[in-house]
Amino acid sequence: MTEWNFQSRARACRACEKPFADGQPYHTLLYEERQGYDRHDVCPACWEAQHRHGAGDRRGFVSHWQGVFEAPPPAPPEPIRRENAEALLRRLAERNDPRHHAAMFILAAMLERKRQLKVKDQLRQAGRRVFVYELPRTGDVFTVVDPELHLGQLEDVQRTVAALLEHGLPENENAPAAAPAADAGEPVEEPFNAPSLAPLAAER
Repeated sequence: MTEWNFQSRARACRACEKPFADGQPYHTLLYEERQGYDRHDVCPACWEAQHRHGAGDRRGFVSHWQGVFEAPPPAPPEPIRRENAEALLRRLAERNDPRHHAAMFILAAMLERKRQLKVKDQLRQAGRRVFVYELPRTGDVFTVVDPELHLGQLEDVQRTVAALLEHGLPENENAPAAAPAADAGEPVEEPFNAPSLAPLAAER
């Protein structure tokens, strides 16, 4: 599977390099390159020029969507309260540890139901379903692998997520895995699917 999980929204057009103004529309194009996914944020004028020249037909093209640029707020002071779901998901995505895929999936489903996260596309990588999410408030993009959880695994993963929200993400990379796999001898259960991960047909 391609190693890519998190890319921030650019502050300037990838093509003409002009800074985005607060409230300005922009277009995001996602390409699959040899080293992973590459995100291109471009202004409307450059998008029109690229669209006329077949940007969607370029080799490696994966997806396209439109957003509105919001100037980033000042950096907040170092938090002293417990983690919130968005901050935790961001940290897990930046760490990109496969052991946390199940926790990321649950956090993404929570935030999507609260309308704090949007599904922009669904991909298939190495036989696995991968969701492309965007945080509308910041424009940051995450990929979240569907861990194909069984109902019997949900309680353990939910406990893990609650502990991470309460105590934060440990710095120790050798911490226990976020979601234990089901034993081979257990009965097969139906995979759990987050109920609100809807197709993008309504957005396109």
